Amino acid sequence: MAFRPRARSIWASLRAERRTLRQGLGALALSTVASFVAGLTLAAITDTLSLLPGLLVLIPASVGMRGTIFGAMAARLGTGIHAGLFEPTLRRDSLLGRNVEVGLISSVAASFYLAAVAKLVASAFGERTISFWDLVTISVVGGILASAVILFATVVIAVLSFRRGWDLDAVATPLVTAIGDMVALPALFVATFIPRNDTVNASVAAICTLVVIVALIRAVVTASATRRVLVEIVAVLALTPLLDIFAGALLQARLPTLELVPAFLILIPPFVSQAGALGGILSSRLTSKLQVGLISPRGRPEPPAILDGAIVVGFGLVVFTVIGAVAAALERLTGLADRAGVLHPGAGTIVAGAVLAGVVVLPILLLAGYYTAVVTTRFGLDPDNHGVPTITSLLDLVGIAAVLFAMGVLGVGANG
Repeated sequence: MAFRPRARSIWASLRAERRTLRQGLGALALSTVASFVAGLTLAAITDTLSLLPGLLVLIPASVGMRGTIFGAMAARLGTGIHAGLFEPTLRRDSLLGRNVEVGLISSVAASFYLAAVAKLVASAFGERTISFWDLVTISVVGGILASAVILFATVVIAVLSFRRGWDLDAVATPLVTAIGDMVALPALFVATFIPRNDTVNASVAAICTLVVIVALIRAVVTASATRRVLVEIVAVLALTPLLDIFAGALLQARLPTLELVPAFLILIPPFVSQAGALGGILSSRLTSKLQVGLISPRGRPEPPAILDGAIVVGFGLVVFTVIGAVAAALERLTGLADRAGVLHPGAGTIVAGAVLAGVVVLPILLLAGYYTAVVTTRFGLDPDNHGVPTITSLLDLVGIAAVLFAMGVLGVGANG
C-alpha cells in the first residue's frame, strides 16, 4: 500500500518538473550543436598543434576554465534568483555587478596561471613545448577574447531567466559551457598567430603580465563582498585546472592516434562539454535546493536529489547518443574521413564509442555532483563556488579518459 503514495509523489514531482525538463533538454540540444564548433576546430588545426608543441596541453584547461568561472557565476546568480536577491542591474553593489567583477578578475588571473601550469606539467611529462611567454600570450589573449563573449552571454541569459521565469539552474550551465567551447578554442587559435613574431610576442606578453598584475591589485582593494567570493574560489581556480592540464597531457600523448581517427577528435570536445554541462545542471540544482532548504546535506540522497540525478541520467543517454551520431555525420560531410592516411571506424562504432564513454562517465558524475555539494555545505562553504567548477573540471579529465577507453575497447586506432 505504501507503494501507491510514493508512486503518486514521484509522478507529481515529474509533472512539476515538466517545464524544467523542456528548458533543460532544449538548452542541452542547442549547446550540443554549438559545441561541435570546438570539435571541428580541433580536428582542423592539427597542423597548428604540431607547429606549437604543448598547445594541446593548454587547450582543455583554457576551455574548461571558462566553464569553471562562468558556470559558477551562473550558479550563484541562479541561487540569487531563487532567493529573491537578483536585480537586472550592473551596479557594483548588486549581485550581478559583483559577479561580473569576479568573472573579469578571475578570468585574467587564471589565464596567466594556466600558462605556467601547462609549461610545468608538459615538462614533467617530458613533452616538448613552446616557451613560457608564448604560452602566456596565447592563454591570456585567447582567454580575454573568449571571456568577453562568455561574460556577456552569461549576463544576458541570467537577465532573460529572471524576466521570463526560466530555471537558470537548468539552462545556464549547458549554454554557458557550449558558448565557452564554441568561442574559447577559436580564440586560442587566433592568439596563436602572435607568437609567430618574436618582437610582437615579447610586447604582448609584457602587456599581458601587466594586466594580470592590475587584476590582482584590483582583487585586493575591491569591495568586501566581492573579495570574499574571490578568496573562496582561489583554491578552486588553483586546483581544478590541474585536472584539465592532465587531460591535455593525456590528449597530447595520444595525439598521433587521434590524428588517424578524426571522428573522435570531432567527438571529444562536445562529449566533454556536455558531460560538464550535465554535471553543472545537477550541481546547480542541488546547491539551490541546499541553500533554500529543500534538501539537507545528508550522506544518503533525499527524493528531490534522486529525482535530479534521474533527470540528468536521462538527459545524458540522449545527448551522448546524439553526439556520436553527429560526429559520424560531420566526419563525412567535412571530408575529414577522405583524407589520406586516416581511419574511418564507421558510424555505428562512433555512436557506440560515445554511448560507452557516457555509461562510464554518468555514475562518476552523479557521485561527484552530489557529494561535492554536500561536503562543501557541511564545511560552511558556498556550494555554488565549488560545485560547478569541481564537477566540470573533473569531467573534463574523466570525459577524455572515457572516450580514449571506449576507443581502446572498440579497437579504434589500435592498428594506427
